[in-house]
Amino acid sequence: MTDPNRRKFLEAAGSLATAASLTRKAHAADAPVGVALIGCGGMGTSHLKLLAKNPELKVVALSDVDSDRLAAAAQIVVEAGHAMPATHQDLRNVLDDKSVEAVWIATPDHWHAPAAILAARAGKHVYVEKPCSHNLREGRLMIEAARESGKVMQVGTQSRSTAHIIAAVERLKAGAIGDVLVAKAWNSQLRGNIGHASPGDPPPNLNFEAWLGPVPERPYQKNLLHSIWRFWYEFGVGDIGNDGVHDIDIARWGLGVQSHPSTVTAAGSKYFFDDDQQFPDTQYCIFEWPADGTVAHKRMLVYEQRDWSPYVQEGFENGNAFYGTRGMLILGKNGGWKLYGPRNKLIEEMSGGFDLAAHHQNFLDCIRSGNRPNADIEINHLSTSLCHLANIACRLGRVLHFEPAAEKVVGDDEADGMLRRTYREGHWAVPKGV
Repeated sequence: MTDPNRRKFLEAAGSLATAASLTRKAHAADAPVGVALIGCGGMGTSHLKLLAKNPELKVVALSDVDSDRLAAAAQIVVEAGHAMPATHQDLRNVLDDKSVEAVWIATPDHWHAPAAILAARAGKHVYVEKPCSHNLREGRLMIEAARESGKVMQVGTQSRSTAHIIAAVERLKAGAIGDVLVAKAWNSQLRGNIGHASPGDPPPNLNFEAWLGPVPERPYQKNLLHSIWRFWYEFGVGDIGNDGVHDIDIARWGLGVQSHPSTVTAAGSKYFFDDDQQFPDTQYCIFEWPADGTVAHKRMLVYEQRDWSPYVQEGFENGNAFYGTRGMLILGKNGGWKLYGPRNKLIEEMSGGFDLAAHHQNFLDCIRSGNRPNADIEINHLSTSLCHLANIACRLGRVLHFEPAAEKVVGDDEADGMLRRTYREGHWAVPKGV
């Protein structure tokens, strides 16, 4: 089929299934998938160590703005028996590489959506780390890019591919504790103090201009990176978008809600850290889904965050509780779960831990089958949006009334404006439609 005829066929069909079918044909079951890693830091290294050992893959390219990290990542690939991969500081070189069929994106949050959208538009399948977006609008644009390209876009909330969590959600859906009316997620741990710093010169191994990317220009300072960027408004989503989004995603999954909430109530600020962090170290957030307004159909999700409290709650530092009309289920994503029935009787329990390899495998299977992955971008957009809405409610100190279909805050122009961000004018990575 010639390219013009192919375009006409896809346009006439208007079909994502067609794009998925073409994807299936592009990958023989025994052909290694050429992959690249964009972002070779902490989580990127965790991914790379698995990717380099996977016989279904061939690591052909790496990209990072830190030359030291880039060199260390290349060494991991070579030591695993691969040829020396191409290395780039500019991710566009990866996207231009025809041997790259799929990319893993483990950059700072402010690069997640721009890189993922560019990759999908360049014909690459995308595995992008959580939170999927820096702001709510970006998440919608990521969905559009994935659907229009017909490419798989998986988000790095690996709980969606972890056996004991899947089993727990299956019990909830089967009615093991009755109707689940309330779900809770908590993130309690002791984070580090990032201190106070003044602008200075970046280290010679860091291309700071490339690191900023589509973010408006600002000076370097040592407590911006690495890893600390998540606590700055311009670059991260706070710890709610870092660790919290894992538990929030599980809570929303088990609660069974498949849309945005209509009401968001939140309180939070810095209770503990005297440093340059901008996001709250303490948050209490409530999300409500009125459904059709009848009593039995309403749902609530509660999120608690204490970044100064390394003490277990219900047996877990970070975890979930599901409250049903005939019992409850307590879950730790990296521990297990216990299901209690009437009179607090323990009915069933299961142990388990994170399974990152299974999440990778699900992504690869979907590349070959054309199916939607376990943590498809549309699924994760709903969970990540809870983080964005909670942060806005905390910053403004007021209740948000949200229109789920329009993805708009009602009656509050200031809050509605915070669903987007300001980008550097004219930068090549600014997503279209922001």
